[in-house]
Amino acid sequence: MSRYVSYRDFDWVLMGFVLAICALGVVQIHSATEHTKFAGSHIRQIYWILGGLGAMFLVSLVNYQAILEQIHWMYVASLASLIAVILFGQKYLGARRWIKLPAGGHFQPSEWVKLILILAVAKYFSDLHERELSWSDFLKAGAIVGFPMLMVLAQPDLGTALTYLPVALMGLFLGGLRWKQALIVLMIAGSLVPVAWMKLKSYQKERLTSFMNPDADRQGSGYQVNQSLIAVGSGGIWGSRQGSQTHLAFLPVPQTDFIFAAFAEEHGFVGALAVLLLYFIVLMRLTQNAQTAPDRAGAFLVMGVVAVLSFHILVNVGMVVGFMPVTGIPLPLMSYGGSSVLFMFLALGIVMNIRMRRFVN
Repeated sequence: MSRYVSYRDFDWVLMGFVLAICALGVVQIHSATEHTKFAGSHIRQIYWILGGLGAMFLVSLVNYQAILEQIHWMYVASLASLIAVILFGQKYLGARRWIKLPAGGHFQPSEWVKLILILAVAKYFSDLHERELSWSDFLKAGAIVGFPMLMVLAQPDLGTALTYLPVALMGLFLGGLRWKQALIVLMIAGSLVPVAWMKLKSYQKERLTSFMNPDADRQGSGYQVNQSLIAVGSGGIWGSRQGSQTHLAFLPVPQTDFIFAAFAEEHGFVGALAVLLLYFIVLMRLTQNAQTAPDRAGAFLVMGVVAVLSFHILVNVGMVVGFMPVTGIPLPLMSYGGSSVLFMFLALGIVMNIRMRRFVN
């Protein structure tokens, strides 16, 4: 491939919708934290967005095929970073998920590992030439995702570990998964559910069951779901700027996991629907970029990003309205958090990288 690419082929339309979502997130973070100890978080979010934009433009300039050629070293580095978290990570609320940075900030390696897995899975399946997967291919792909997933579960961080699954599933689906293989794996997975359930910690079990009956323990395991449902419902059609659930601190972490509930309370059904429409447009635009990718690897990469983004949106919004368990998965581009923002912009940088090389020979 030629080294010469033009920013005329950059997807500026996609970028516009992404920045619109980011802007709504910054406004909502400011509103949710204005009179709390987290006041000023929206300024830090802006810095992370600007840093993410810079990283995205830099990544877009490096040929993605050259990145894929070095993915084995990047994968090893990702495993090393997860080991470092287990050994030296900072413990918070019973879990080791962050490494403290010299400047005083915190870095969550499990977020950037998602990007490494998208690259690793895309590289693996793009190198396969068979139209149907063998069991050996299936097991190797499972191992690529399985090792870091188990390490993140050990932190423990069930929410982030679950976000690795859509990367593997999308790769297997596009890579030629046979329906018989899918059926056998589903049967095996179903038989292992009781074993996995026994391995979960008590608070994880409560999170996974409380959403089905939040009224059973309103002040305990069902508190977050109940307050979120009240916030969403009190927003009505057009929203309530007073936002009693958000501003009186009934709604937990309204700037991170439950930012969609806070936004729905203040902007109502119309505002929530507008945000979901923005996400839908972003996903459709990404899918279109996958269809126009110059090669198989590019298509796998973009669809890996689509899979992770879709999973985040589905689980977070489902959690907020009581259809999904509370797993601590943030809403991409809106929730407060530097690691999540940087991951999304780095992933978008890979997408732009692929798009800008559509017509390069």
